[in-house]
Amino acid sequence: MKLAAASRGFTLVELTIALVLMAAIAGLLYGSLSLAARSWDGGEAKMQQVGDLRTTQTYLRAQIAAEYPQRMFKIQGFPLLFAGERDEMRYAAALPSHVAQGGVYYFRLAVVRDGDRSLLVQQRVIPDVNALEMPDFPSDADRSVLAEGIAEVRIAYFGRPAGSADSVAPTWLDRWDDKQRLPLLVRIDVKPEKGAAWPTLVAEPRRAPEVGCSQWDPNLHTCTKAG
Repeated sequence: MKLAAASRGFTLVELTIALVLMAAIAGLLYGSLSLAARSWDGGEAKMQQVGDLRTTQTYLRAQIAAEYPQRMFKIQGFPLLFAGERDEMRYAAALPSHVAQGGVYYFRLAVVRDGDRSLLVQQRVIPDVNALEMPDFPSDADRSVLAEGIAEVRIAYFGRPAGSADSVAPTWLDRWDDKQRLPLLVRIDVKPEKGAAWPTLVAEPRRAPEVGCSQWDPNLHTCTKAG
């Protein structure tokens, strides 16, 4: 009797309980692995976002600081290649030689839609400074994607309104209409589609607008002869 009891197998109830426990353990393991995978993917996405933020801000700060006061030689008043709106900015600057051929380019910084993606892009063209009209950006203009998943960009310009005297205190403006002077500061705020807004970027164009002139009227703040 003792030998028969010792060799007896598991009952159906015991097997059922064992299977239920194994299923529960497997479910817990799967949930833990799924959570770990989601955390990993979220961490990678966050690192990518932080990387885009730092790279883009470092690049824009350096480029705006080195902004070039390029003028149009055949247009009356020799206007600067600069235009500032609330949601885009156009300006002249050099491009690193490893990106494209050297020289001064005309850039447009804005958020554009590309299918289901929203991108912060920088378009560029080589301006014809002897043209009779300001250059524009065709749909096939070269461009660089600075960041993806961007909902909007807001840009402000610190300086005096166009035509103002030096006695007028500079202030932040939503658009820049002065064709003779560059803003004293440029402020850029970027809002991603997901997550917190980027830290505000403030950059200072370091070149005076009279650099692009052979004759500059300091009283009227106007270029009377370009070259």
